[in-house]
Amino acid sequence: MAPPVRTRQSLSKERFVGYFAPLRSQTYNESTQGRGGGGGVGSIRSIAWNPLGSLVATGSSDRTLRVWNPEKPNVRFSTELKGHAAGIEKVAFNPVKDAELCSVSNDGVAKFWDVRTKACVNEVRDLGNAHTLAWAPDGSSLLVGNRSGGLFRISPTEATILSSHPQPVEAYQMSFCWSGEKVFLPTREGNIRILSYPELEPILRINHAVKPGDSDEYILKGHTAPCLTTELSPTGKYLATGGGDAIISLFDTQDWICKRTNTRIIGPVKSISFTFDGRYVVGGCEDGPGLDVTQTETGDHIHTFKTAGPCHALAWAPTRYCLAYSDLGILRIIGLDADRK
Repeated sequence: MAPPVRTRQSLSKERFVGYFAPLRSQTYNESTQGRGGGGGVGSIRSIAWNPLGSLVATGSSDRTLRVWNPEKPNVRFSTELKGHAAGIEKVAFNPVKDAELCSVSNDGVAKFWDVRTKACVNEVRDLGNAHTLAWAPDGSSLLVGNRSGGLFRISPTEATILSSHPQPVEAYQMSFCWSGEKVFLPTREGNIRILSYPELEPILRINHAVKPGDSDEYILKGHTAPCLTTELSPTGKYLATGGGDAIISLFDTQDWICKRTNTRIIGPVKSISFTFDGRYVVGGCEDGPGLDVTQTETGDHIHTFKTAGPCHALAWAPTRYCLAYSDLGILRIIGLDADRK
C-alpha cells in the first residue's frame, strides 16, 4: 500500500499555469510486453482515486480492473482484480474506506473488493447492463444504474438490493450531495432531477414560485441533449453537469441557477472532475485531444493539458493537484513531479 499523501495548498489562477507548465505526465503501462502498444487491449472507461489519494483504480472494456500505486508506474507494482465476465463500466472507492473498491460491469454484477488482499468480499447480481454507480457519502450504501433504466440502492455489507427504482430511460451518472440527503439524477431530456435519499422521491419546490403548467418538482435544465454525468464540487457550492451537447453547466446549489457554462469541449461530456479545493474543473469526452481546465468561479479557461487522443475518463486526486486520465487506452497522471518537491 502506498503511504498517505499530504494535502497541498490551493493554487491561484496566476500560479496554475506556471505550476503545471514544466511537468510531464507519468505513463502507467498495463503490460510489460507492450500489449496493445503498451497501454492494454481495452479502453479505460473509468478512473477513481481512493479517499487518501494514495491509490488509483482503472476499469477497462477488456474486463481489466487494476489498482495502481501512483508512485510506482510499473505494472509489477499494481494489483489486478479478476472476476468480471464483461467490460467494466465504472469503478469507485468507498468514500470512508481507503481499501474498499466497487466495480460494475455489463455482466450485471457489482463487485466489492478489498484491494489489500485482492479478494472480492461481496457481490450483487441481477443488475442488468450496469454502467453507473455512486456511493452515499457515509459509505453505507450506493446506487447502481443500468442502460435499461434500472436504478438500484445496494448495501455493500449485506450484498443485497435494498430497493429498486425503475426509470423511464437509461440511468446516467448520478451524484450525491455531501449530506447524503439528495441525489442528482441526469436524464435523457438534458435535465437533472433532485431526489431525496434513500427514498429517491422528487424534492418539491415548496418555497419557490411555480409558474402555471410547470412541475413543482426541482428540475434543473442545463442541456439540449441528454445529460450524461454530474459532479458536486468538494465545497458543495456548485453542481457540474455534462451533456451530449458538449457543454458543462455549473449550477449554484443555493438557488439552483446555472451560473456559467463551458463550451470549449468538442464532444459529449462523459466525465467531470473538480480539484480538491473546488477551484478548477475539467471535463472529458470521446472526441478530440486535449483537456481544458476552467476556473470554477469565473468560467475562465486556465490551461490545456495536451494529450495524444480523446480522454473521456479522468479524475483529480482528492488531496492534491494531480490529474489522472486515460489517453489512447493508457493511464496517465500529471502533477506527481511537483508533489515530490
